[in-house]
Amino acid sequence: MEYRQLGSSDLKVSEIALGSWLTYGVGVEADQAKACVDRAFELGINFIDTANVYGRGAAESFLGETLKGRKRDSYVLATKVFFPMSDTDKGLSRVQIEKQIDASLTRLKTDYVDLYQCHRYDPDTPLEETMEALSAVVRAGKARYIGFSEWSPDQIEAAMKLSKEAGLEKFVSSQPQYSILWPRPDKKVIPISAASGVSQIVWSPLAQGVLTGKYKPNSPPPADSRAASDQMGGFIKRFMEKPVLEAVQKMKPLADEAGLTMTQFALAWVLREPNVASAIVGASKPSQLDENAGASGVKVDPALFAKAEAMAAAVMGG
Repeated sequence: MEYRQLGSSDLKVSEIALGSWLTYGVGVEADQAKACVDRAFELGINFIDTANVYGRGAAESFLGETLKGRKRDSYVLATKVFFPMSDTDKGLSRVQIEKQIDASLTRLKTDYVDLYQCHRYDPDTPLEETMEALSAVVRAGKARYIGFSEWSPDQIEAAMKLSKEAGLEKFVSSQPQYSILWPRPDKKVIPISAASGVSQIVWSPLAQGVLTGKYKPNSPPPADSRAASDQMGGFIKRFMEKPVLEAVQKMKPLADEAGLTMTQFALAWVLREPNVASAIVGASKPSQLDENAGASGVKVDPALFAKAEAMAAAVMGG
């Protein structure tokens, strides 16, 4: 496993991160989920990403129990705030950030998180209020650094400008959806971030598992797959259209030529970008992590990636 610097922070994170969206505390049995966390550590994965809203606290609670026997400085822990935790608890107001960081820390059984992220932008709260509240969290020692997920280029630039002018804490990370099938951050988010000392920690680098190649056109999804799960399959439909699945099958020979599995090829495409610090994977079994970890540090002929990009653009649009 290789490691990269997370933006302008002093955090070194593994190129592959273990995520918990839709899986731990929700769609994966506890024993199997714990086996995945244990295997992640064995493979050198030191970065674990979660959010308060995942299972309405269930993912954080699971991780709190699972990680409590490990040295706190042996892993980098990230969580998020924004989405509703109740009918009234939501958003990025000062009150909510103060309330939700304490609730997250209680569930995670830790005194601090390494990275506290705005899960989305809150148009109902002044940006200055949000940045001041996040800065207070860092200065209280409850988080070491702050980040955001799925903010627009204008929102990113406004936050960076405000941090500089008001002497507030500065974002060090961005968490966008990013994959061969979803390369949109390439256009603006990555260039703006790179110029501001912000790294990407990307979610869905395998397009919800579609880029593993396991979903075949005209065939039902495997019974043990995310697409077949009522609990975990709700976000995969956009990638399950027949032309997309056909394009992914056509990428397999490119992966073969690179000496990689389709999964590793897709993860290596994400990691080819220097501004990406880590790719978040969601594993439901330890063997998946073995394969994922094999993408760290590999070098692929850019011509093979270019061919895959063209195939993806033909079915997903530029």
